[in-house]
Amino acid sequence: MASETLKNNPDDENEVHDLDRFEDAGSCIVTPVASLPAIAANALVSAMAQVVRNGHAAEPALTPDNDGVVRAQYFEEGLVYMLAKPMDGYSASRYVMDLFNVGDRGACSRMHYHTGARMVRLITGEDTTIRVSALSPFHYTYVDGVTPFKLEVECDKMPDSTRNRYSFWVPESSIVDMQIPRGTSHQFNSFGDNAVIDTIHPEETIEAFREKMSGLRMMAQTVFLSDSFPAVEDCGGELRR
Repeated sequence: MASETLKNNPDDENEVHDLDRFEDAGSCIVTPVASLPAIAANALVSAMAQVVRNGHAAEPALTPDNDGVVRAQYFEEGLVYMLAKPMDGYSASRYVMDLFNVGDRGACSRMHYHTGARMVRLITGEDTTIRVSALSPFHYTYVDGVTPFKLEVECDKMPDSTRNRYSFWVPESSIVDMQIPRGTSHQFNSFGDNAVIDTIHPEETIEAFREKMSGLRMMAQTVFLSDSFPAVEDCGGELRR
């Protein structure tokens, strides 16, 4: 039931649930959007990443506003900045995330799910790909003559588990959309420095109320399926393309 809470402790920013007992509430919908010239992709990614970096350097964005909202936040996949916050009559927010290069970090981000739906646009520049994974098969959009490229979905075993993992790579200089239902697993890891995510949380105030959270904090709207960060080799590092 959508009215049931997903978290045990609503404000916990590192709540971990058992991977082998978890069941996805739905399946992610994946839609390739565009393949860009490298110069255009680099300009787009750079401009959006700079917004995030400016946010994390600006005191007003790091300080709670009159509604208690902090626009510059941290997530283990990257730094985020809230472009638009919820308001009366509009429950959604919009974030941009500047993804970390997990090859440089030496560890991948964890499989997780959110307490509300997400609409995600993954954008890569030159010399960068994003490995996207989930525990359930993707619903894949392909319309002949419209969809610019096909994605190859691979299946392997999650490390230290019997669970299957389904994965694809967002190619260099590309845009791929993904719709993620509430309570549905996913994992993003960028191999390269030039990747951002433009994401809409269409029910952020609803999920904060439903889970009885004390505020809008991205990490507290996340439930992890591992208590440790996977090694780069465990999330496609040896396959980086």
